[in-house]
Amino acid sequence: MSISRVAVVGAGPNGLAAAVTLARAGLAVDVFERNPWLGGGSATRQTTLPGFRHDVASAVHPMALASPFFRVFELSERIELAVPEVSFAHPLPNGRSGLGYRDLDRAADAIGRDGAAYRAFLRPLVERIAGAADLTLNPLLRVPREPIAAAVFAARVLEGGTPAWHVRYDEEIAPAMLTGCAAHAIGRHPSLATAGGGAVLAATAHAGGWPVPIGGSQAIVDALAADLENHGGRLVLGQEITDLAELDAYDASVLDVGVPALLALGGRRLPDRYRSALGRYRHGNGVSKVDFALAGPVPWSDDRISDAPTVHLGGTREQIAASERQVMRGRVPERPYVLAVQPSVVDETRAPAGRATLWAYIHVPYDSDVDATELVTRAVEEHAPGFRDLVLASVATRASDFAQAVSPNFVGGDFASGAVTLAQMVKRPVVSRTPWRTPVRGAYVGSGATSPGPAVHGMGGWHAARTLLADHGITEPSLARGAATQK
Repeated sequence: MSISRVAVVGAGPNGLAAAVTLARAGLAVDVFERNPWLGGGSATRQTTLPGFRHDVASAVHPMALASPFFRVFELSERIELAVPEVSFAHPLPNGRSGLGYRDLDRAADAIGRDGAAYRAFLRPLVERIAGAADLTLNPLLRVPREPIAAAVFAARVLEGGTPAWHVRYDEEIAPAMLTGCAAHAIGRHPSLATAGGGAVLAATAHAGGWPVPIGGSQAIVDALAADLENHGGRLVLGQEITDLAELDAYDASVLDVGVPALLALGGRRLPDRYRSALGRYRHGNGVSKVDFALAGPVPWSDDRISDAPTVHLGGTREQIAASERQVMRGRVPERPYVLAVQPSVVDETRAPAGRATLWAYIHVPYDSDVDATELVTRAVEEHAPGFRDLVLASVATRASDFAQAVSPNFVGGDFASGAVTLAQMVKRPVVSRTPWRTPVRGAYVGSGATSPGPAVHGMGGWHAARTLLADHGITEPSLARGAATQK
């Protein structure tokens, strides 16, 4: 069957990655976005005070350099990425801090006694980061392209995701740094799923680094949208698609939607067996987020933390694990893990001169209505006395707010669009070598709920588009900036 017109539902990074790929293949592409603005969770908006620009959901982008899609799209040549010397910082009690310098040797030397162990754990992954990214950003049900990288990754996951996670270390800084990375995904510690995500994140911190887009995450979205329009694609904002029947005029569709929306969109068109499989897909817990407009930079007690856009707050490995267990039991921790980002450290466009922004969230039970403002403020104040006095304004987004305020893909505050467990990383959203193809003729799904899972990497949408093209015998296009649209 020949095709010419394709609809894409959702203008987040995955939807736009699919749209760009299809438009460059010579298809007529319309992208429908229910919000009056582009980007979904990767948008950057003025949410507190005039002149302060805040990232809606995603802020720092390790995958901007590591993602195979962004590499072939040449993202780093289309936008300005600030790559800091300190990828992340992790203050601990009693004034100690772990500094995730991009230079692995420098980071290890700063750790002290456990530095050699930290270096030995990460160096094999850092040296094989392309292979590790290829393994984790593609379906698990395939033969790895780089078996050595896969073997190294598996060994690190088995160590970090089991009671063996303490074997290498005598002190608290190195384990806390690794657990702070692993806790980017909401889940139990230790576990294989969180250990896998943490190992890749920590390795990227010491390989290419964790870039911050100048101008906010919106810069990534705008680059994708510009390329789409340059190749004939069309963006339709403020129009929500609620039923696949609305797309009957198109030959095919790619849906950048979560599982609940996929069930609603598909309706009776989805076979019972597929609906049952989707019905067994589990949501994850959520986040409660706060955006702060500040009168000046955060006054960290350890001045070195002022150089790190990303700061992990939550204490030792054991303290983070304990707080995450409370979330898994349906409770909001009194001392939560806090993921904080201070983009003004590297990007002066985020706030008026002399001012600053802070983006932060805590993990909470699914669909919690807890306002995290005070919990975050106390956590920052513990390591930055006087922070509270710098707050000019703040806006809280509760877990229960995200579906309406940002995207239905984040219903209940579930940033990961589904629980991050080993079983569900294989079954995302169903067990298949091509999970982006649905049983409905011409309908494909390419969101964070599909393989390879959450994060701003564009891979879910790219895989969906490539599967669509292969199914219709259309040659996959080049995504390089100078490449022409296929005819």
